[in-house]
Amino acid sequence: MKTPVLEINNLHVTYGKVEALHGASIAVGAGQIVTVIGPNGAGKSTMLNAIAGALATNASTTGAVLLRGVDVSTWPVEQRVAHGMSLVPESRDLFTTMSVEDNLLLGSYTRYKRRDRKYAEELEVVYDLFPRLRERRLQAAGTMSGGERQMVALGRALMAKPALLMLDEPSLGLAPLIVKEIFHIIVRLKETGVAILLVEQNARAALQAADYAYVLETGEVVMEGPASDMANDPRVIDTYLGLNKKTA
Repeated sequence: MKTPVLEINNLHVTYGKVEALHGASIAVGAGQIVTVIGPNGAGKSTMLNAIAGALATNASTTGAVLLRGVDVSTWPVEQRVAHGMSLVPESRDLFTTMSVEDNLLLGSYTRYKRRDRKYAEELEVVYDLFPRLRERRLQAAGTMSGGERQMVALGRALMAKPALLMLDEPSLGLAPLIVKEIFHIIVRLKETGVAILLVEQNARAALQAADYAYVLETGEVVMEGPASDMANDPRVIDTYLGLNKKTA
């Protein structure tokens, strides 16, 4: 891999006396989907929030977070976003009374502040990826279905034209057919060259979409490797995929 878009080295996160992440190290390259799978409480969302600089005030961290070769470990969220990082949180965090288009445009705020007038062009790119959003651009975001809200959240993150896109449980609460659609879009996104870090409970869907995978258990990276190899590893099958599961 060339210089990774994202590299975290020996990252520890502690809440008071409880260490939630123990020396995690991962890397994500341009045009690559890397997934982190693991059980509830393993520290997956903690890892994403630490990378994004969005941890609770009672948390402390050690280790390095490198974004495009620059150590951003001490930077505030806004500065990390301006440097090319976008996070789509599990909660999606849409402005429900605002229109779909206004929610999308908010994603380009940092570019607007930099007087990057090309941010409006990105809106057409997002609408091409999500034709349903173009059709409903004037509709209040709060009236959309769960899958459509996830599309708005993805589109808003892409409006910042990030080098790194982080997705926290994008399939959460969605019907199986919508999950397939969302993951199809995620795979298409890597063709744009964006680096994608995917945290996902649906291990089968995540491993099918990803190029590389890490398994996180009780705050530690316990396995890693090409996603196709991990999908066929007996330990991963027994623990995360199930012997007879055929779900997407």
